[in-house]
Amino acid sequence: MRRVVLIAAAVVLLDQMTKLLVVRFIGTEESRAIIGGFFNLVDWRNTGAAWGILQNRNEVLAIVSVLTILALYLFRHSFQLQRAGNAVALGLIAGGIVGNLIDRVRVHHVIDFLDFCVGARHWPAFNVADSAICIGVVLYIIVSWRADHAPHQAQTVL
Repeated sequence: MRRVVLIAAAVVLLDQMTKLLVVRFIGTEESRAIIGGFFNLVDWRNTGAAWGILQNRNEVLAIVSVLTILALYLFRHSFQLQRAGNAVALGLIAGGIVGNLIDRVRVHHVIDFLDFCVGARHWPAFNVADSAICIGVVLYIIVSWRADHAPHQAQTVL
């Protein structure tokens, strides 16, 4: 469990530091091209969830975040944390949820700043916390799938 907490804390710290830098150096709704036509830094305020769904439901999403963290804690034993990959995954997910929750409580929106595009097509802006959640979920699925499909060790009878 210690590994989960350390990873979550690192995610929260990195997430909040990057958001503070964006707010300080990039104006609201401003875009700064880092790799022209592909990657921009922006300061977009999101009162909704992923892909802009549930806009203006910040309070509801904050409550859902708190309940999710509580559920992750209460059911932590079902995550098979003895598998290092599962511990890392849970730390990433928890850290990402807490990072965005801090924004929802502190500034009443989530600060999204990573903006990728190809031509006129934009992927919805996101942040470090969002990335940690997505990577954590994918990692958990991969580790669980591999464990379920690993050949079982034959037991010898003496």
